Amino acid sequence: MKYIRQFGIILSVTCAGELLKYLIPLPIPASIYGLVLLFGLLFFKVIRLDQVKDAGEFLIEIMPLMFIPPAAGLLVSWEQMRGMLAPLCVIIPVTTCLVMFATGKVTDFMLKHKEP
Repeated sequence: MKYIRQFGIILSVTCAGELLKYLIPLPIPASIYGLVLLFGLLFFKVIRLDQVKDAGEFLIEIMPLMFIPPAAGLLVSWEQMRGMLAPLCVIIPVTTCLVMFATGKVTDFMLKHKEP
């Protein structure tokens, strides 16, 4: 029952992110709205970490499985992407490194300013 409640909380926040996407006319994905909303709820202690921790850990554990459908979609649209292969081979490693760098810096910042 604990997992159902935790998934329900995460699903509710995700649905609120979808709703915000339609209410706020910005080109921001609904998942980003949901992440920011969940972060805010956790930060301001509206939701405690233990209320979503187990379900969140489960979702992180199965995350690699979530990449299978997009990878299959890339294989299906290979003919359309063939012309963009050179730019993609440059853009993907560069943006991956930038995201890893930014994530590391944010994590360092958060750990240094963590409340005791």
